[in-house]
Amino acid sequence: MRLYNTLKRQKEEFVPINDNKVNMYVCGITAYDLCHIGHARSSVVFDVLYRYLKHKGYDVTFIRNFTDIDDKIIKRANEVGEEAGAIAEKFIGEFYVDMDKLAVKRADVEPKCTEHIPEMIALTEHLIEKGHAYATSSGDVYFKVRSFENYGKLSGRNIDELESGARIKPGEEKQDPLDFALWKGAKPGEPSWESPWGQGRPGWHLECSAMSEKYAPLPLDIHGGGQDLSFPHHENEIAQSEAATGKPFANYWVHNGFVQINSEKMSKSLGNFFTIRDILAKFLPETLRYFLLTMHYRSPLDFSFEALEEAEKGIKRVYSALAQIDVELSKSKWKKSPFPEELVAELDAIEQHFTEAMEDDMNTAGALGHVFSAIRLAGRIAEDKNLRRSEGGRDLFTRIKEDMKQWGNVLGIFERDPAEFLTELRDNRAARADIDPAKVEALIEARQAARKDKDFEKSDSIRDELAAMQVIVKDTPQGATWDVI
Repeated sequence: MRLYNTLKRQKEEFVPINDNKVNMYVCGITAYDLCHIGHARSSVVFDVLYRYLKHKGYDVTFIRNFTDIDDKIIKRANEVGEEAGAIAEKFIGEFYVDMDKLAVKRADVEPKCTEHIPEMIALTEHLIEKGHAYATSSGDVYFKVRSFENYGKLSGRNIDELESGARIKPGEEKQDPLDFALWKGAKPGEPSWESPWGQGRPGWHLECSAMSEKYAPLPLDIHGGGQDLSFPHHENEIAQSEAATGKPFANYWVHNGFVQINSEKMSKSLGNFFTIRDILAKFLPETLRYFLLTMHYRSPLDFSFEALEEAEKGIKRVYSALAQIDVELSKSKWKKSPFPEELVAELDAIEQHFTEAMEDDMNTAGALGHVFSAIRLAGRIAEDKNLRRSEGGRDLFTRIKEDMKQWGNVLGIFERDPAEFLTELRDNRAARADIDPAKVEALIEARQAARKDKDFEKSDSIRDELAAMQVIVKDTPQGATWDVI
């Protein structure tokens, strides 16, 4: 498997430090508000990486933190008149609600910053002892950026460029404008903890360094997060961790691209964002997850409701094919016939191509393309009466179904019962079109009664009424079914 390593600016073969063991740390949310789909993308991307590494047989320890003390949390708490801790707990809970719907697996370790204050204080003390940090009279502690020779190696920025735009704000006691806070002296009304420098709280960058080192030996195999975290957050993590330990912090740095609206990054600060709840009020969670996987994780992903509708069509197509396979495999009589070797070879190639796409820097967009190749193959088998009823056709249907189960487990989609999913999707689309499923069912029942009574004029009239409602009816041996046009 090859991963794009931001640190080296190239794809590299992924080789864990210790044989079959992989330690992966991903920066989690700052818990002060509901998650938007930018958070969803990052969570889904690293969930797929976690799933795929486990699929490959690695013993993975996945660590994803929660930042539960931060300026944004304190600001939100003051706005609503609640304790900062209560705000953080509330939105950590809401994070789980959203991510469970998106089939994002829980990390193996999910540390909270406020539960690791002693480790953060110890790391800060160690940096002071080694001459990489200094305390001020106000109780702040800063990291000396110029004391770390390789500062900027992750982001590619150099000290001179950074210095030109750096300023010391009034009241700060930095020795250098580039220095960043490891520990912040307490301010009135803010949560604080006792430390050698007085009451205070940890800086954002310090938190991840302390927590990752507690739960995995350095260097980490993989450190990940959104592209916006590469600087300054991840750059500062590298500086403080490597200055303290003398070891590389992580061997592979993996960053996902932004979600954009009209080619502009989506974010709370810009106000051009949709929360996950906004999307799930209209679309099924699996549709959103599928959409997030339709573009390579490092590329920008342009969001629109039209793009979600296209994703919905794609996922419906897959589930419809799986439903048809289930119907065919439910039949008991199969004709003996020569095994269709050329089709077996075609499926062999599709399986190999899926793996190659995932091995090539987790190319989920390419992998989905091969999913559809398998679906098209299933369709060709279903259209050929002789092949569909043959033992060879049965075996290919079975293999495709097994492939879809395995691939679905890796991607976190296509794991539902097809018939149940398609019914839920139909009802979801009906709700968006303001169609009442109960009314549709009643009309179909009346139509069936009219057909039974040979009142074809009434039957046709009801069918026209349904069509005017944007409902299409299909008569099958199992009875009439309907869908939204």
